[in-house]
Amino acid sequence: MPRLGITVDYADDFATSATEVTEFERAGIDVIAVAEAYSFDAVSRLGYLAAITERVTLLSAILPIFSRTPALIAMTAAGLDSVSGGRFELGLGSSGAQVVEGFHGVPFTAPLSRQREIVEICRAVWRREKLEHAGKSYTIPLPGGLGKPLKLINEPVRASIPIALASITPKAVEQTAEIADGWLPLFFHPTRSRAVWGEALDAGAAKRDPALGALDVIVTVPFHVGPGAELALEGHRQRLALYVGGMGAKNANFYNDLAVRYGYEDEAARVQELYLAGEKAAAAAALPDDLVRDTALIGTEQEVQSRVDALVAAGVSTLMIAPLAPSRSGRIAAVEAARAMLPA
Repeated sequence: MPRLGITVDYADDFATSATEVTEFERAGIDVIAVAEAYSFDAVSRLGYLAAITERVTLLSAILPIFSRTPALIAMTAAGLDSVSGGRFELGLGSSGAQVVEGFHGVPFTAPLSRQREIVEICRAVWRREKLEHAGKSYTIPLPGGLGKPLKLINEPVRASIPIALASITPKAVEQTAEIADGWLPLFFHPTRSRAVWGEALDAGAAKRDPALGALDVIVTVPFHVGPGAELALEGHRQRLALYVGGMGAKNANFYNDLAVRYGYEDEAARVQELYLAGEKAAAAAALPDDLVRDTALIGTEQEVQSRVDALVAAGVSTLMIAPLAPSRSGRIAAVEAARAMLPA
């Protein structure tokens, strides 16, 4: 049975969200994810949620790899796994140049090699090995100085914490399928995903260590059933336009590239042209209706059930919903509805 999860967004009122999390846990949610951008950090929130929950898995979705050293990422994950009693999963991603260079002042270079090395370093730290690493992006300890190989002082709850990687480009997806426990794609299109990512997933799987087991496909979608669906769908359209049209420069937008690979080359170019010209409403209107509809779980009960079935058929093993209901009771009802739509 696929896992059901929910994401606490970085822009949410956390005090409100935290009280709802305990209700989501009682309603049968399996995973609570906390996002991070140029916002409050996710780690403090995950630590707080570890203290007030008992059963749910806690997932960082995502921690950007450029804003922390590899050893700190490993230490943080081991710490969150400890305070949660072995309930933490480490979601990592590269973010992008606009945030990495604009907010952190760190060059956005070689994200794939950095990600691979960070995964290797984290797993070595959790095994409590003396940390010695010589790679293209990181050399630990630094040569010629006073540093010496060290190992983690504490005993981790687990020697192997699950790692999920956010990736959408073919090379990044291939690497994810090779080295990660989970995959965090964005704007997953259930009927077109195989055509876009199938070759990369297969190539990565061919090099995958069998000990990692099956790749957990973790997909986040907005969720709303029934009255108000058109308004909810319009909100998703606006967010999708931001990513396809304005998330990155003209020739450096991974999400625009994804829309092109989905088969919307002309529409993607038009959306970006309008968005970068400041015509955001027009850009949103230019998005293909089926792209908007098929990357969301919004509509009648029958329509949403059909799309849930399509996601499961496409290999989604953890369905993360973002309930769009305006009330607490509506969001709890959304969790219950989504649970009922998943196969037993």
